[in-house]
Amino acid sequence: MNSGITLEKVGLQFTLYNNKSSSVKELFADLFTNSVRNKTETFAALSNINLKINHGDRLGIIGHNGAGKSSLLKILCKIYTPTTGSISIHGKVAPLLEIGAGFNPELSGRENIYLNGTILGYSFKKLKEIESEIIEFSELEKFIDMPVKYYSTGMYMKLAFSIATATKPDILILDELFAGGDADFIKKAQARMKGLIEDSNIMVFVSHQMELLEELCNRVIWVDHGKIIADGKPDEIINQYLKNES
Repeated sequence: MNSGITLEKVGLQFTLYNNKSSSVKELFADLFTNSVRNKTETFAALSNINLKINHGDRLGIIGHNGAGKSSLLKILCKIYTPTTGSISIHGKVAPLLEIGAGFNPELSGRENIYLNGTILGYSFKKLKEIESEIIEFSELEKFIDMPVKYYSTGMYMKLAFSIATATKPDILILDELFAGGDADFIKKAQARMKGLIEDSNIMVFVSHQMELLEELCNRVIWVDHGKIIADGKPDEIINQYLKNES
């Protein structure tokens, strides 16, 4: 089955709360009065996004910080639900956004394989099949039954990356490339990432590394203030973006 993603008139809004109370006393008093000290306003993270990503696409997303890139990725990963519009996804999505999110520091590395793997959508049966491969790739055999609260940052990232990349996805969603652990592990991790990219049906990749986007992608979109400004060949869109930012 061919993979595909279609977004039609997708919008995403957040409600912002501005509390004007200047003291705890005023906050407490508000509970017993009809005084309205809190004002709300909405922030449009995304607005009227129309996007079709086809089987075989390697899509790069560029834009300044706060432009809406990460919000778009989280919509694709179903972390956020669109406020307006619709999204259709055909294929299994593997999100590599906040690697290690969902780890319980009190649990061992082995137990977190099952916890984090379940969050990522792996079945218990599948996790049993890939457990040994995850441990071997992470290089944490001696420490796998130790609570992860005792892990160094590098050990933590090694295990998280090994879990997140244990199976080949249909649709790979990336927010920058992995850069944790020691030099040898980073080299091994980047080799695995390139393999995942090559094997995936669709890749969507947010990055500030323009040369890497040109190398890995066949298409780039430029997002600004929650809207798609341009969509086309990587070199053309990147040049437009850089000229605008200069």
